Amino acid sequence: MSASDLPDELWARVLELGAASSALGFRDLCCLAIASRRLGRLSLHPALWSALLSRDFPSQSQPSSSSSTSQQQQQLHPKSLYKTKFERHKVRMAEARRRAVFEAEARVLACRRRLADLEESMRAEGERMKAAAQELDNLERVRRASVALNVWQPQVVHGRQKQLVQQCTVPVDSRLSDLNMELKVCKQQIATYKNSYNKEKHKLNEHEEALKRAKYHPLQDTHTSGIINEPRAKRKKLK
Repeated sequence: MSASDLPDELWARVLELGAASSALGFRDLCCLAIASRRLGRLSLHPALWSALLSRDFPSQSQPSSSSSTSQQQQQLHPKSLYKTKFERHKVRMAEARRRAVFEAEARVLACRRRLADLEESMRAEGERMKAAAQELDNLERVRRASVALNVWQPQVVHGRQKQLVQQCTVPVDSRLSDLNMELKVCKQQIATYKNSYNKEKHKLNEHEEALKRAKYHPLQDTHTSGIINEPRAKRKKLK
């Protein structure tokens, strides 16, 4: 006994059980519809598509408050109603995907702006540390020169060191202490900026990966690659 020998009532019952148990979806019914004329006729049964409607769109399958809308829905075949709701669902999913892409792009741009700000802060702090180090080096030379004035030296060397000490208009010892503290603070600040930069860089990599996942669409990518490779395939055929 083959499957074609089974009566329509049994086939209809099998399809009803499949739709009720979530084992049979709308894609399965569409595939059955093109398998044979008999299955195509049975797959159009309103009870099957009504079951799919209540299962796949439970919140949308509730009766509408508008009497005209409910009458129009009752006049439509459940398959047509399912198709309409499915197309609306596709549009909503596409809009949600676009929103997800926009949000991911905004997060990537925000991370890049923060990285640029951190780079600028590190550059400014580096310039500040460089200037403090240069001033510290000059004051060390002045301090050594002031100490050397108490020791006998040739007149030329003594004159140069005396001139170097006289050109300094700030108290050397207190300024040296301030500069050492400033260098220490600059190093700590640069280390903090670098730590924040590394964390922000890690976040940027994560957001870029999330953006790639949000933009990825297997059907569109396959279609695009097929369009790109189509002229090349045609040239190969012509050769």
